[in-house]
Amino acid sequence: MAKTALVVGAGLGGLATALRLHKQGYQVQVVEKHSTAGGRLNVLEKDGFRWDIGPSFFSMSYEFRELFAYLEEPIPFELVELDPLYAVNIAGNPRTYLIYKDLARLAEEFADVEPNMEFKARKYLDSAARIFHDTEHLIIKRNFDGILSYIMSLARVPKKHLPKLFRSFWTELERHFESEEVKIIFSLVAFFLGATPFNTPSIYSLLNYTELEHDGYWNVKGGMYNIVTGILELMEKKGIAIYYNTEIVSHTPNGKGLKYLMDTTGKQWQADLFVINGDAAGFRGQVFQRKKYSEEKLDKMDWTMAPFTMYLGVKGKLDKIHHHNYYLGNNFRGYADAIFRQGVAPEKPYYYVNVHSKSNPECAPEGHEAVFILCPVPDLRLKPDWSDADVLGDEIIKDLSQRSGVDIANNLVSKTVYTPVEWQNMFNLYRGSGLGLAHGMMQIGALRPANKDEEFPNVYYVGASTHPGTGLPIVVIGSKLVTERIVHEHPLV
Repeated sequence: MAKTALVVGAGLGGLATALRLHKQGYQVQVVEKHSTAGGRLNVLEKDGFRWDIGPSFFSMSYEFRELFAYLEEPIPFELVELDPLYAVNIAGNPRTYLIYKDLARLAEEFADVEPNMEFKARKYLDSAARIFHDTEHLIIKRNFDGILSYIMSLARVPKKHLPKLFRSFWTELERHFESEEVKIIFSLVAFFLGATPFNTPSIYSLLNYTELEHDGYWNVKGGMYNIVTGILELMEKKGIAIYYNTEIVSHTPNGKGLKYLMDTTGKQWQADLFVINGDAAGFRGQVFQRKKYSEEKLDKMDWTMAPFTMYLGVKGKLDKIHHHNYYLGNNFRGYADAIFRQGVAPEKPYYYVNVHSKSNPECAPEGHEAVFILCPVPDLRLKPDWSDADVLGDEIIKDLSQRSGVDIANNLVSKTVYTPVEWQNMFNLYRGSGLGLAHGMMQIGALRPANKDEEFPNVYYVGASTHPGTGLPIVVIGSKLVTERIVHEHPLV
């Protein structure tokens, strides 16, 4: 008789794991707290507009190709490569920089502030590429059985990369570039992933390699949520059931294993195996009541920043705004340092804007734009009260109006705001942290909450706060790793 598996959470990692386990012959069911699948990769439809709630692009597109090749299925959505990757506007600077994968074109953008930019960028990215390829299969794409196996794997990383563990991302950029503009723009990949380049290890320069040279950035025709709808159609075809509006809140052990999980209605969900696609640290503390993951100890961990997001329907066209844009102030170091310490919303916020309707006109009524705005803010440990959300929202809209030359406030026909409180409550994000646990040196590899439970041999984890980490392609890798572990430890025959 086939073994049964219950996947808790229908985020991308959970959906991918459900498909992989089904492919291996396990009988799979999925339960999901929300009324729709996707987790943070979700959709909002309102007033004739449609917005992607969370991620708006991704790198490492080949991980999606690997997933569907593994399933022996065609990719059920259309990948679209971004070119340019994004645009950046810095307050006080009349220029809007367009960031291209083509390094010759990129160098032209910065010719007036960074002499010999193409040579410098190639040297920098060559170093970042070596880090990526020297660690990809030693650290990212493998399971660890404990700290010892992790240390042994680290020992196989070429020693030439060791100095990068002891200097910051920003310091590494200073070794290669002179202009503040280039250093700021190259460090955005860390900043908008919920960390500051001033306390992020320089090994994460590999992220610049993935965005600028290795694979670039991609989104999906018709919107990012088509990833989810495509996967759901495939799951329906394969007979994998998803039960929505089902939140798991408690458990009952059975000897050394987990017997069943219980939802808010008291229903018991039994299975031979359980895969948790909720936050791997938060779930251990909140549902399994582990002392190691009590609120006190969770609060001492390093978490990524929280998202403050707005979904705007705007009358008229925003001709000066590109599809993907970053709007920054002129005090990057001070802003990045303060945002992690202050329990207040930023006065002059740095934010990201995605004009979804630029590439997908069907997402807004004719003559309108669907605009998504993300501002990284302190999580709920620092700022638990968001009754002043309108102050931050109005400041962002005012600033964007000035920079775009369009009076957005007086042309709004739809507005929805999600503070860290909504993000926490909708998607069970601990303290509203947008991307789960941060990726400092003490929270990567085997030092993250493991993808195999430490007490229950039939419980596993996939998603942002477990190994290998956060981001759409990374959780797809995570689904592969946890499936390999389950197949090895709980074979069907």
